[in-house]
Amino acid sequence: MELKEVIETRRSIRKFKTDPVPEAYIDELLEAARLAPSGGNIQPWRFVVIKSPEARAQLSELTLEFVATAPVVIACCTDMSALKAQAARYKELRDSGAFEGVTMNLSRALPKSSQEMGEEQIRGYLHQNTAIAVEHMILRAVDLGLGCCWVMMFDRAELAARLGLPEHIRPFCLVPIGYPDQKPQPRPRKARAELVIKEI
Repeated sequence: MELKEVIETRRSIRKFKTDPVPEAYIDELLEAARLAPSGGNIQPWRFVVIKSPEARAQLSELTLEFVATAPVVIACCTDMSALKAQAARYKELRDSGAFEGVTMNLSRALPKSSQEMGEEQIRGYLHQNTAIAVEHMILRAVDLGLGCCWVMMFDRAELAARLGLPEHIRPFCLVPIGYPDQKPQPRPRKARAELVIKEI
């Protein structure tokens, strides 16, 4: 499927068939997420793949009921300590030739990027990067003929506890995945004219 078709046909799927998702497909989704871009190459995304009926049943107590009906649910999380490795990540970028032919004074930029951000800004920045990886995963799912839904409504603290996550790993969203058992119509979208503020 061409990328344009994937983008145009993607829908939030809330009803799934019981057919299992092939392990190779799960690997493909995680690989798509792994290859996502991130600010300074910090790659803060982390994942818990939830497949067992018992583990999925527990989700129904923490989130919307339909989530647990999917054959696979991926808990997408953010490593809140990722910025500690920021200097090392920039060095990796530099050593890989990412900045070749580009003037970049990292000694001036690096301190500002972390020290001037408050805790709330840092949290938002890290989750923003995780969101890019989640979107990569969702688009790849559509490409493989799967359906999924980006779910933000769940008890984060309780989920972290039940998954046994360390303190620095925070749940960001849940993505139930399976073969669609519905064909939703296109959702209403604003006209492009409402979105472009101006061209200068």
